[in-house]
Amino acid sequence: MSEPLRVALAGLGTVGGGVIRLLDANRELIARRAGREIEIVAVSARDRGKDRGVDLSRFVWVDDTTALAKQPGADVVVELIGGSDGPALTLARSTLGAGRSFVTANKAMIAHHGLELAQAAEGAGVALKFEAAVAGGIPVIKGLREGAAANEIARVYGILNGTCNFILSKMESEGRDFAEVLAEAQALGFAESDPSFDIDGVDAAHKLSILAAVAFGTQPAFDDVAISGIRRLLGADIAEAAALGYRVRLLGLAEAGTDGLFQRVHPHLVPIDHPLAHVTGSLNAVVAEGNFVGRLLFQGAGAGDGPTASAVVADLIDIARGEFGPPFAMPVVSLT
Repeated sequence: MSEPLRVALAGLGTVGGGVIRLLDANRELIARRAGREIEIVAVSARDRGKDRGVDLSRFVWVDDTTALAKQPGADVVVELIGGSDGPALTLARSTLGAGRSFVTANKAMIAHHGLELAQAAEGAGVALKFEAAVAGGIPVIKGLREGAAANEIARVYGILNGTCNFILSKMESEGRDFAEVLAEAQALGFAESDPSFDIDGVDAAHKLSILAAVAFGTQPAFDDVAISGIRRLLGADIAEAAALGYRVRLLGLAEAGTDGLFQRVHPHLVPIDHPLAHVTGSLNAVVAEGNFVGRLLFQGAGAGDGPTASAVVADLIDIARGEFGPPFAMPVVSLT
């Protein structure tokens, strides 16, 4: 078996801990599938003394997260810090600039800086992977970039934010108003103390701009996404939709037309007989329509330590196999 793929891990929150636990639990299986072992050699986070429920003593601790880009012995850097700019972006630029592959779950960074980072990765001949940035554990990026690669995609749309779907499902099933269900979502940990990115549609828009780039061969264009969230929806709106045979879901939609690519995130009336009407709770789902494959439905957990860690490690397995490919399904020079 070849030399192990050595990983430097930035960020030890819910997902970072999940990555460590997954690599520990499935080590043998992953090595067989990857053709070599995948091992973490260095980690970095803000608080070294925090108990994260995993043994960190076996890893080199690096205080300066951005220094992981040049960590001796590391082949690839995994970034799980978050934020479109700041240390995450510095680490991404430095890692790719040093000729090392980079894996991230950072949707905001890819939505805003994905083109620049893809150019850097292609120029260095290394991988830029971000399966975990969209829909958690659902392999929708890989599905579009590889499984549907021979198809012209007419549209891609879906439920891209678990917090909003949880809120809308509860309003629907229990007849409650938005503010009350939001408070419950926050108490259960499904919503942040400041939920604006989720309920105003920004999180879904980040994901949609990435999906659109992969599906349509366009440069990521977050600023082109029209965004409308769910904070003004009333329980009465949900009830009236149900009486007419619809369910309300916050959808992200990207569609190719004669005037170019249309991208929008907004509350949508979904017919009761459509599969997305039956996606409830915090689940995500994405539909893609190809000219030869027809309609594809990807559904599953869109967040959480296990599902998101699964996507991160899947990217690492690809890198261990030497399977790179252009980040947005075609070379940067071909993106429109």
